[in-house]
Amino acid sequence: MAFKCDNCDRGVQYGDSHTHGRGVAGGRWKKKAPQTRKVFKPNLHKFNGQMLCTKCLRKLKSDKVTK
Repeated sequence: MAFKCDNCDRGVQYGDSHTHGRGVAGGRWKKKAPQTRKVFKPNLHKFNGQMLCTKCLRKLKSDKVTK
C-alpha cells in the first residue's frame, strides 16, 4: 500500500529531524545533537474506496454540504 492520496498525489516526504540541544561551550562536536532523516507521511483516510488526504477529504465534504 503506497502512502499516496488518490486525488492530489500527495505522498511521503523526507526531511531532517534533530533535537534542539545547543551543545557545550559553543558547540563541541561530541555533544551536538545528531541529525537524522525523518519520514513525513500524509494523513490518509479511506473514503468511498479511495485513500484521501485530510485536505482533499475536507474539500469533498464541504462541496457536498453546499450542494
